[in-house]
Amino acid sequence: IVYDADGLSSAELDALPYGMIQLDTQGTILRYSRAESRLSGRAAEACVGRNFFTDVAPCTRVADFHGRFVAGVAARQLDEVFAFRFPFRPPRDVRIHLFYSKVTRSVWVKVLDLGPPAPAAAP
Repeated sequence: IVYDADGLSSAELDALPYGMIQLDTQGTILRYSRAESRLSGRAAEACVGRNFFTDVAPCTRVADFHGRFVAGVAARQLDEVFAFRFPFRPPRDVRIHLFYSKVTRSVWVKVLDLGPPAPAAAP
């Protein structure tokens, strides 16, 4: 279950079928799962220790994503699910679940890949 993310071993985190990223309250990446590496095309080693919002995924520095993170950290309470489109080539639609851990005082980002956007229907 996603809310038990703090207790997952590295192997358990990497076995999840969706991306998981753990961020400290400043947005620095603490953990980065294998599924997230596959989705983003970035190795965990290249991401851990860097700021998610400025260094790794600056496209997320928008109110709908970063704004929720900042508000959740300030409130020490966050549990939000929303759609997001990563501007990869091709773009990827995902479902993001941001949740705050009071145990580790960190934020987890669950990334469920919904695939490339459907092509526009012909007129």
